[in-house]
Amino acid sequence: KQDKQVLVVGAGGIGCELLKNLVLTGFKNIEVIDLDTIDVSNLNRQFLFQKKHVGKSKAQVAKESALQFCPSANITAYHDSIMNPDYNVEFFRKFMLVMNALDNRAARNHVNRMCLAADIPLIESGTAGYLGQVTVIKKGMTECYECQPKPTQKTFPGCTIRNTPSEPIHCIVWAKYLFNQLFGEEDADQEVSPDTADPEAAWNPEDTAARATASEKDGDIKRVSTKEWARSTGYDSVKLFNKLFKDDIMYLLTMDKLWKKRKAPIPLDWQQLENSMRPQEESPASGLKDQQVLGVWGYCQLFQHSVETLRLQLQEKGEGSELVWDKDDPPAMDFVTAAANLRMHIFSMNMKSRFDVKSMAGNIIPAIATTNAVIAGLIVLEGLKILSGELESCRTIFLNKCPNLRKKLLVPCILDPPSANCYVCASKPEVTVKLNVQKTTVLSLQDRILKERFGMVAPDVQIEDGKGTILISSEEGETEANNNKFLGDFGIRNGSRLQADDFLQDYTLLINVLHTEELERDVEFEVVGEAPDKAPPPQNNQEEVNSITNGNKDSAQPSTSSKGEHHCRKLSWIKTVKYDKNTRPLKSLGSSRQFHVLHENSHFYSCANITAQRFSNHQLSFQHH
Repeated sequence: KQDKQVLVVGAGGIGCELLKNLVLTGFKNIEVIDLDTIDVSNLNRQFLFQKKHVGKSKAQVAKESALQFCPSANITAYHDSIMNPDYNVEFFRKFMLVMNALDNRAARNHVNRMCLAADIPLIESGTAGYLGQVTVIKKGMTECYECQPKPTQKTFPGCTIRNTPSEPIHCIVWAKYLFNQLFGEEDADQEVSPDTADPEAAWNPEDTAARATASEKDGDIKRVSTKEWARSTGYDSVKLFNKLFKDDIMYLLTMDKLWKKRKAPIPLDWQQLENSMRPQEESPASGLKDQQVLGVWGYCQLFQHSVETLRLQLQEKGEGSELVWDKDDPPAMDFVTAAANLRMHIFSMNMKSRFDVKSMAGNIIPAIATTNAVIAGLIVLEGLKILSGELESCRTIFLNKCPNLRKKLLVPCILDPPSANCYVCASKPEVTVKLNVQKTTVLSLQDRILKERFGMVAPDVQIEDGKGTILISSEEGETEANNNKFLGDFGIRNGSRLQADDFLQDYTLLINVLHTEELERDVEFEVVGEAPDKAPPPQNNQEEVNSITNGNKDSAQPSTSSKGEHHCRKLSWIKTVKYDKNTRPLKSLGSSRQFHVLHENSHFYSCANITAQRFSNHQLSFQHH
């Protein structure tokens, strides 16, 4: 292993532990790349960094700290993005092994494709709180990172956020939008006022169209932006409160069709609350401050105080300045906590603690140092197998929160073979995309579909029309004139085929266009048949599925790392072993038939390889391997 050159992608929570493990194991030639700089919040778990390093390159400082463990090691650090075109297929081919310690899906997708193109083994990893996973990816032998679809980051229709919130997360998203509308960069897609064009509030399509037209005219003539109105009041917190939590709610109540089958919201009035609740002076709850759930008047006061603090911050920055919402900025977090909880109360939801609001607002999965350390150790163990030529003995390993029925925290699984339907590692990757060719622009195809959905970095697209018409070029300026044109303007219609190439990733994807005018509201496109048949979610846990990340807000997962995803993917195997005593005797299955089944533990799903041993009272007894 001393002469083996390896690449570590990411020098954060897992990356720090991994780099330290590699030099202590005897690896001498290591290259590490990370674009991030060190933040104070990293210091509690990324132990290669100290306070004096704040603001410096993670990769460079990690290198310097790791060299203290083994000064003879040859470590090269890059303060850069792995998606930079400089790190092409030839760059990856010089390594015997690549190890990912990333925290975002786009970079994972990219490294996956580069390793496939270079035919270099990749070890993927991720953690989420006490859960973790390590898996090995090898071209032609195992699933790649993109063989199984990953759950997309959950989004919510604008009318739900503005008119009919039904979950705390809806109110929290609304409060974050409100922060930007008042103090930050205004975005028309983040409007917080009631949506008069909500189709659910109309009795018929004509009414919907009329409301939408009236709303547009009203916006052109009379309305001022939320920020302008707030400025005109001097950011008066009481006026803001009554506008947001009284006047807007009363307006929503006039859209009476919304409340035929829902509980109607209850407006709040500052003066009434002050007179009725202030004298009571609610006693403080016990426990940590961030874990407390205040009363309504407590959140009224928090709203007032945070608005005043943010107004002063805005004033200090000068005319035309903006604030940026940051979960670690106390006044910004106080504002979102207060506004979200007041809206929850209005819509008859249980209010949430500041800690809970912060977790949801920042989409945060806590990073735990010991989990990172365990996963980093497993990466090295799998790496040693690969470099010893024992790829067949590599496993996907799940780290569970609690021991399973066999008192095991670590559950190994045999690596799955490549998916024949994968749009990345299949011999001829091909997908069908459902969209409206008269409404989808070339820019949307490039940014939303090719880059965001299919992970390309610099796509080139030509239409398979017999003429090789170039739709998108990665060369700057060549096809910018096409950006705002619709696909239909180029003769693209139902059944058209597009060839998309990313020369950096050495990747070609054929796209079959399926034209439709029946997409759901706020949905630009759909990838047809991208997921296997999905089983219903487990009945004992209705929590929103959290993805495995490296303690990061992005919805990124290692391969098969989401508990919900793993459940959907493996459940079909259970169907093959289901016993029907009336139609299929057990002996017909064979006494040593191998099966894959799910084991559920602590809301995390693992697969186990088992052998049927005997049958008694219609139940199978298994021996775990």
